Amino acid sequence: MKTSQNKPAMLCIKLVSDYMWQIVKASKCDFKSLCGVPYTALPIATCMCVDHGIPMLIRRKEPKDYGTKKMIEGHFDVGDKCLIIEDVVTSGSSVLETVKSLNEIGVTVKDVIVLLDREQGGRKRLTDQGITLHSVCSITKLLEILEKLGKISSDVVHQVNDFISANREKTTRKKVYTHSERAALCQHPLTQKLLTIMDMKKTNLALSADVTSSKQLLSLADSIGPYICILKTHIDILDDFSPDVTAELRALADKHNFVIFEDRKFADIGRTVQHQLSSGIYHISRWADLVNAHPLPGPGIIDGLKQIIKNFIIISYSPTEAIEMAEANSDFVIGYICQSRLTDNPQFLHMTPGVKLVEGGDSLGQQYTTPEDVIRRKTCDIIIVGRGITESVDPVATAIHYQQAGYAAYVSLFH
Repeated sequence: MKTSQNKPAMLCIKLVSDYMWQIVKASKCDFKSLCGVPYTALPIATCMCVDHGIPMLIRRKEPKDYGTKKMIEGHFDVGDKCLIIEDVVTSGSSVLETVKSLNEIGVTVKDVIVLLDREQGGRKRLTDQGITLHSVCSITKLLEILEKLGKISSDVVHQVNDFISANREKTTRKKVYTHSERAALCQHPLTQKLLTIMDMKKTNLALSADVTSSKQLLSLADSIGPYICILKTHIDILDDFSPDVTAELRALADKHNFVIFEDRKFADIGRTVQHQLSSGIYHISRWADLVNAHPLPGPGIIDGLKQIIKNFIIISYSPTEAIEMAEANSDFVIGYICQSRLTDNPQFLHMTPGVKLVEGGDSLGQQYTTPEDVIRRKTCDIIIVGRGITESVDPVATAIHYQQAGYAAYVSLFH
């Protein structure tokens, strides 16, 4: 058990995978893989995967300091849905730890199959996170069956029921800060600026303007600028780049009050990234407010970028490493590109790409999640939307729709 209470009733779990598979079929869950909550549920999930030919993901409680050093082992694509398998749910905390690890690598969880629901608050806690719990049996039903079969007395039933009632999980709601409250708490000037923009313009929308025409880029920036907090660019894909483009882009950012984020994804040694940032034909440091990088090269990349630009965001494919790097450089790092919230520290912003109004994917493997899912369930701060806007018939109207959906999800956090 995750909790440390002494229980008057315990279960010996053996051959249960067939019963749990019946619940899987009855629930009609949508999933691509299974993941057992470590460690008791691992053999149950293994039996189900072997019996039914389903891919399995394995979550470690802590990463090894050798080998792949991953928390999640197995094959997956970003946007995949995983069904969690658990033996017993009490408070739901072990399930949520597994959900968090899966979300961090871009895998979505909507459902959990459990053998026994102890009815101590776990179901509600999971429901509050947008996760549905499907159980083979509840503690109430189990007691009813055992009493009917003469295996336990009514006194035992009352004793267990009294214990369950007295020890239900008391959920405490985490403090949710408004954008203006967070701006007052933050030390980094760009974080303060972004949160102030989000509060003033009532938007948590970042436009990913991945277009190859300078004219289209500038047109999008001008027409959609009033509805976004960030314009994310890939300046090196422009077919007709010239320094005039970035000068005009900078003027539009000042006109419409948004931040320019050059999605460069630096991933080299410090000296090299300095040149990539300040030299070449793009001179990114002259016009971009914000750039990003992978944590893989280590602290040298931070040291190199820090000497050229003041604002930086980490791509969190390695959550533990990303958090450590951000915490150690909070004067420089403003947040993460991630699929779910990595830390409750209000100093750091969480930005999530791959957002559309309806879940789904494309032929190239891109998977999409909704503004509601990103902001309300995964509690990230900013939705990054690209083709959902840029390829729509009416980009401005569509951008407004995303702005309203994202901000409505944010407002719902306070109700």
